Formats: sequence, structure tokens, C-alpha cells
Amino acid sequence: MKRTVRRRSSAWSYFEQVGANFVRCKKCDAELKYCGGATSTMISHMAAKHHVSIPLRSAARGSWSETPPSWRAPDTEEESAFNPEREPSERRRNKRSSVWDVFVKVDEEVHCKLCDTKLKYMSSTTSMMYHIKNKHTENPQNNSVAMPTQAQVTKLVTNMIEKDMFPISVVDGDGFRELLADIVHSYNVPSADEITRSIECHYQEKAADLRMQLATVEKVALTADFWTAMPSQKYMTVSCSFITEDWQGKSAVLHTHKLPSGGQLTAECVAEKLFSTTQAWMIAGKVPACVHNDKENIQLTQGVAQVTWNYVSCFATTLQLAVSDGLSEDVLQIISAAGRLVRHFSHSSPAAQALKEKQAQMCLPQHKLIRSNRARWDTVCDMFQCLLEQRWAIKAVLSDRTVTSKHEAQTLEIGDDCWQVIENFTPVLATLKWATTVISAETEVSISNIYPITFSLVQTHLVPKENDVEQVSSFKLAVQKSLRDHMEVDSSDLASNPALIASMLDPRHKHLNFLMPAGRLAAKVKLHELVSKLDASAASPKDEQLETEVTPDLSQTATARKPPSNTKNTMMLLLGDNYSSSYATDSEAQVDYYLRDIAPSLDINPLDWWRLNGPRFPKLASLAREYLCIPGVSLPSLLTDAGQSFAVMRTRLNPEHVNMMVFLNRNASI
Repeated sequence: MKRTVRRRSSAWSYFEQVGANFVRCKKCDAELKYCGGATSTMISHMAAKHHVSIPLRSAARGSWSETPPSWRAPDTEEESAFNPEREPSERRRNKRSSVWDVFVKVDEEVHCKLCDTKLKYMSSTTSMMYHIKNKHTENPQNNSVAMPTQAQVTKLVTNMIEKDMFPISVVDGDGFRELLADIVHSYNVPSADEITRSIECHYQEKAADLRMQLATVEKVALTADFWTAMPSQKYMTVSCSFITEDWQGKSAVLHTHKLPSGGQLTAECVAEKLFSTTQAWMIAGKVPACVHNDKENIQLTQGVAQVTWNYVSCFATTLQLAVSDGLSEDVLQIISAAGRLVRHFSHSSPAAQALKEKQAQMCLPQHKLIRSNRARWDTVCDMFQCLLEQRWAIKAVLSDRTVTSKHEAQTLEIGDDCWQVIENFTPVLATLKWATTVISAETEVSISNIYPITFSLVQTHLVPKENDVEQVSSFKLAVQKSLRDHMEVDSSDLASNPALIASMLDPRHKHLNFLMPAGRLAAKVKLHELVSKLDASAASPKDEQLETEVTPDLSQTATARKPPSNTKNTMMLLLGDNYSSSYATDSEAQVDYYLRDIAPSLDINPLDWWRLNGPRFPKLASLAREYLCIPGVSLPSLLTDAGQSFAVMRTRLNPEHVNMMVFLNRNASI
């Protein structure tokens, strides 16, 4: 019998082999995976990309023929869908799974063309589909994700407007509509009125949820954040903070009021808007204090009859005023010179590239220089720290005449005496920045930290040292004096300040070691007074029950019990079963037990401590809910980068929607 000679596929007329596992198309230089001698990918490529039909092996062994008409690539979708001349088996062949565009069969295995993974082939494409879905999600063949519906896209658009605080009119823009029409086919972009109605419904739902939460809490502290939008429109955002039944600290925005522009703002106007907010949210009798960042307009409201709460200055604003008071003209000039130096490296590409090279040569961190922001004094600390870190790399670039001209170097160079001021000044600014960061924590109790930090700054960190340069010593003394004045640390009525009372109710600071003995005694007397007032107003059933159990009526006990048989039982009868219990019931006893208790470490959350120890001191726990819910700053997140972005975003809102949009943006997690 004559042996059939194996002929080479004519696909090789259009391809050449590159290495062991790849072939290259001679027409378009495309590279394809080549495994096990199979030419099917090459034939498919020529048919799809170059419309060339390559002969296939026929049914007769060893013979070749042109592609049968029924196997020809269809010219149109209609022809592909139905061709009456084809046999049923041939029509089924055209309906093969799309996974074969990614896989090629080699013997009893299939090989992935994208990552060369080898899978066992058992006449099923399931494993190949899972492989594409899990490993090649970006592959166009993985088209299992369904197109979003009209309602889903509209919800996403609404969420975008709420999250990024875009004006609602953005949906009427031609560019926005063209973008959505191109991305989501056949999507009908809703009008601004429809989006407004959707946002209003969401606002009503959120407001109802918040009302239910506020109805269950004992005390709610207010914050008043005054801010200005373009062009010179003033607003006051009223927020609230509270502690839940399970001792979780929460905060939420209540209302944003539009204030009269110009010089028409009065104390009565501010008080009326605060009071109307408490009335609308049904918390009028629950407010112990209001934190604010505008002394000029707030302090005058103390005499308004409607105001029944105390006022607390935003500590971050107070600290900013103190730092501003301490910045002398010499220091401001150094800050300005440092800013010019940073701007030079930001705007000059050759200088920036040269700085990178010098950093690599000197094994310094590849950090970009930081420019200070006038709105945030703490960025001066960041700028100085970065300049000190990169000082010698900067000097090397400024001394390189191929990069920096002599005139530029003379203009930008900072003298050694200025570098010494920067070096001495940076640790002081860093300490003040840490203080602001601690007070600005949104998720933790902050007001109780105000006076411990203030006294620490005044008594330790802002005391001039022998090696301090003149500018730094002057800065420390000026900031120290400003803090003493603003925080009233020398006031005889300091014990009545809500921030100091909160420090006593914080188990970490209850001993008030930062105060003189006379100050600690006055604070203790004040705490006794508050507990006595709480007793006089209303004693809870739980407390009455405890008092009955701890101090039983001797006459009733004597008749109910048999005569005591020994001294131990006699003492229990006279003094009560719970005489040695750690649960204090008398008002004075609770305060004394609490103050004598060992103070926990500084890294614990005081709310967690009260969650565990509240039953021991029920009256003090009630006071703790009232005072520890007060925040230390008017709006904590504004002191972060994200908060600064929010401050910019809210200025572009339409006054008609500003209340609703700020409410939804700040209360997204409620």
C-alpha cells in the first residue's frame, strides 16, 4: 500500500515561525501563539483580518481541497444566521462557543492564547469559561456582565451629584449628555427637575432616619460652622453630635442656613437660626453646648432668651489664631522664601529632574517638595520638614550652573541663619500640628482633650529653651500668651467650662494633674454640684432600686429576718449586704469612688470605658453622655485634605439646594 505523504499546510505561505511558540503574519506583522503544530489560529486570522480562504484538509486521508462553500466565512450576519444549503452539523459548527477565540485544542488539552495556561479538555467549555472570567476579566470575550438598566444609571448619576456635590444642572449639559449617550446606549438622560425630585426623596428618607436616632438619645451637642461661598454669600451649617445607648459616638449635619450678606448679621439672627434648628429636629431640651468657629457673632447670643446652652470655641480655630499671633515678620519672610524655593522646583522641569538625580546620588527619599497653603498653617510644618530632608540635594541643584543660573541661585538660596530658624521652628510647629490632629478626630471623644493639651503646650512645649533662636523663642512666648487668653486658663471660673468638666468625666484625665491643687478642688466641687442637680431633677428607677438594695430599712429587715447568729451577720444587717460593693449609689460616694479608681491608659477610648463601667457610676455616666458628646472643633473633617476638598465643593452649590446637598453629602454613612 502506498504511504500517504504528509503535506505542509498552506497557512505557512502567509506566516513565519518566531521562536518555538509564536508565528508572525507576513501581511500585518501580528504575532500569534503557536502550539503543537496546529494552524487553526493562523487560518482564522487570515479569514478574519485579511479575508483570505486557506485550503483545509478534506475527509479523505492525506488529501487537500479548497474550503467547501458551506464552510466559507459568512459575508453577512443574515447569511451566518441561516443558510439552507448547509447540513445541520455544519450550522452547529458556526455556533461554537466564543471561548475558542481564546483557547486552542492540543491533543487532549486546551491552551490559553493569552497566558499559555493548559487545561484538560473533556468535550466541555465550562472550565475555559471560568478561566476567562477569573483571569482575563478585561478580555472582550468576557461579555457576561449585563448592561445596566435605565433606573440603575439614573441612580448612579444621582449618587455622583450627591457625593461630588455637583450642581444639579450638570445633567442638562450637552457634554454630559453626549458622554452618557456614548457610554450607555439608548439611555435617556433625565432632566434636572427629575434628578431634583429623586434627590429630595433621598433627603426625606435620610432625615426621617436621623430623626428616629435623635429621638432615642439623651443629649445632643450642636456645632455651628460659618463659611462663605462665592460671591461672598455667607452660610451657617448646624451639625450635631451624640452618644448612642451602646456608647457609640456619632455626628450628623442638621441644616445649612443662608445668612444675610454684608454687615447685617446679628446675634439675634444667629440665635434664631440655631433655635429653629433645634425645634425642627425636636432636640430643643437636649442641647448642653454649641461649638462654633466665629466668636464675633456667637458670643453676643449669650444674652438671647431662647439660648439655654453653653458655647464652646472651636479649638482648631483658637489654635490657628494663636499661631497667627506668634508669626513675626522675620518668620513670615522665611516662610515666603521657602515657598519661592518650592515653586521653582514645581515649575522648572530641569530643576525637578536634577533634584531627582541628586536624591538618588545622595540616597535620599524620592519625595517631592511640599508647598504651604495659606488656608492651613499646618502645611508650613510639612513644607519645612520636607525642605530639611532634601536640604543638601536642593543646595547641590542650586549650585549646578548647567541647571540653575547664578541669578536664580542668588534669588532662591536660603541663608544658613534661615536654615537654622527652620530647623528650630519645625519641631514646635509639629507639636502644634499633633495637637490639632488629636482634637480633630471625628470618631473619638475630643473635647476632654482640650485642656490637658492646652496646659501641656503652655507649661512644657511652648516654654523657650536655651538653644532656641530668637525668632523661635518669640514665637513660643506669643503663642503661649495667646492660648492663655483665648482658653482662659487663669480664670477663676475655669471649673465651670464644659471642656474642663468633660476632662473630669474622661477617665484618662479625671485626676486633672495639669491643674494646681486649688483648681482640682474647684473642679471636684463642681462635679459634686452637677451630680446633686441631677439627683434633684429626677432620680431614675434603676438608681432608686439600687439605693433600696444597698441601704435597706433596718426596721423592716429586723422583722423579716431571724436574729443574727454571729458578728458577721450583725454587721451585714447594720451596714447592708452591698456595703463592700463597688457599685456606688450615693451621689457623693459615686464621685469619690470614681475619682479614686485607677485611671486607664491614654490609648483607650473613654466611651469603651464607660460602656463597661457605666453601671458602677450610673449618675456620672449620665453626665458623661452629656459632656463627652460635645466635639472639640466645629467641623473636624475640614482640617484634612478630604475636608478641604469638601470646603471647595460646597462653594459651587446653588443656594436653593445647598441645605439638601450638604446634608446628603455629610450624612452619607447614616
